[in-house]
Amino acid sequence: MMTQEELIKVEVPIGKLDLLTREELIEFFKLEQNFRIKLQKENEYFRAYTEELRQKAFFIEDKYIVIKNKFFGKSSERSLKKSENDSNSNKNKSKKIKVQLPSARYPDAPLIERHVELADLPPCSCCGGKMKDSGMTENSEFLTVIPKQYFIILQMRHKYRCSKCHGDIVTAPPPPRIKEGSSYSDEMMVDVGLTKYCDLVPIDRYSHMAGREGLKDLPPQSLIETTHYLADFTKGAYDKLKTEITQSSVLHADETPHRMLEGDEKTNWYLWGFSTPKTSFFEYHNTRSGDVASELLMKSKCNYLVSDVFSGYAKAVREANEIRAQKGQPKILNVYCNAHARRKFKEAQDRFPDDAEFFIDQYSEIYHLESQARDGPANQVMGFRQKMVPYYEAMKTKAISDYGGYSKKSSLGKAFAYFLKNFNELTLFLKNVDLPIDNNPQERLLRSPVIGRKTWYGTHSKRGAETAAILFSLVESCKLNKINPREYFKTLIQHLHQKKSAFTPAQFKNLSS
Repeated sequence: MMTQEELIKVEVPIGKLDLLTREELIEFFKLEQNFRIKLQKENEYFRAYTEELRQKAFFIEDKYIVIKNKFFGKSSERSLKKSENDSNSNKNKSKKIKVQLPSARYPDAPLIERHVELADLPPCSCCGGKMKDSGMTENSEFLTVIPKQYFIILQMRHKYRCSKCHGDIVTAPPPPRIKEGSSYSDEMMVDVGLTKYCDLVPIDRYSHMAGREGLKDLPPQSLIETTHYLADFTKGAYDKLKTEITQSSVLHADETPHRMLEGDEKTNWYLWGFSTPKTSFFEYHNTRSGDVASELLMKSKCNYLVSDVFSGYAKAVREANEIRAQKGQPKILNVYCNAHARRKFKEAQDRFPDDAEFFIDQYSEIYHLESQARDGPANQVMGFRQKMVPYYEAMKTKAISDYGGYSKKSSLGKAFAYFLKNFNELTLFLKNVDLPIDNNPQERLLRSPVIGRKTWYGTHSKRGAETAAILFSLVESCKLNKINPREYFKTLIQHLHQKKSAFTPAQFKNLSS
């Protein structure tokens, strides 16, 4: 009896089938039928495999567009399309304000008068007589700068002796300093610390800048040590920042990767940021576990945690609520960031321009209303937010309707899932005037540490990470309260030298007002 392979190789003319016996004919048609079934299955397999490859290519291209935009696209997420409200507001803008003189624009800057006089009095062009000073002047103003200067202070502490018995000598005590015996003054330590953690200039560059001003070969390593001294000295104020954020009803949270270059087994660390409108607090940890947020929430009085949809925050809130339930305390509610939801649709816009545009336009109107709410009286905020409800309902209806028509793995499918799954947390701010629309305030506070991470690549020790957390926290808190960090550190150090309690930037603002 022939096998299937032998049958394939043998061509049987149709006219000669009658030469085969009945058994051979039956076997022949069975083999032919099996062969056709097998061929059909192979065709179906290859069609399915081809479709799978096409889908994978589709998803890869989709992800490529998202990644390309992250690296090479515009950093702003502002939509190019302007709403009618935006265009009307631009038309109503007032005329350009006349440029002010420097003395009016910068009233706190010292004003130095410079008189420009002639050494030889000029003759009159009419009669030839010698002119006199009329007392009138033609005035103009311009800004100038005096380059930074470095000085060495020779401190001479006087000694006092008894002129009667000559039995005792008393030396004048040294003025208090951040670090006794250091080669650098308090002012120098503050300048180095704020140049790095406020102006984001690396210590090596600071050393080169000082060299161009005449201070050659200033060792960067010793300057780095001064930042540790400054952080240790002001840690009391940093600890009070943590107390401030745990007392707030609404708490923002976010985290970003950090590189530990040496000094620990783990190189991938994380900078955790927590904030309120007046306080910024940072901590560095070698984990992204939600335990970090959970530990802080256990001590917190907050009722709302504003964050992105990261499982670590959900876990922290869940664990904190279990403890609160035992104590009969109110639960913490998650408030999710609308900027992240909008960003999902922006990422899908290149691949699905027409489908994503509706959601981007709706969010554009929502954010326009939010800007009007922020600029208007506080008692009108909820009125503007109620106007946002129809936009959210329209997005929800369309997302539910269109969700089934897209792959869950596509960028638009993921945007739909993100929006629908977290709809309640995304819209919770509509019911509470104290809640923000997004977590952008916390993300802005992470900007300086992220730029610093890119500039000096990371930290070389755990002590360096702690120093960065302390100084970044105090500096960013100064920015939130719109006070000069240099004035704050100057006053704080003076108070600490006088054995007074440390104070936070928010407390300093109250002292100054």
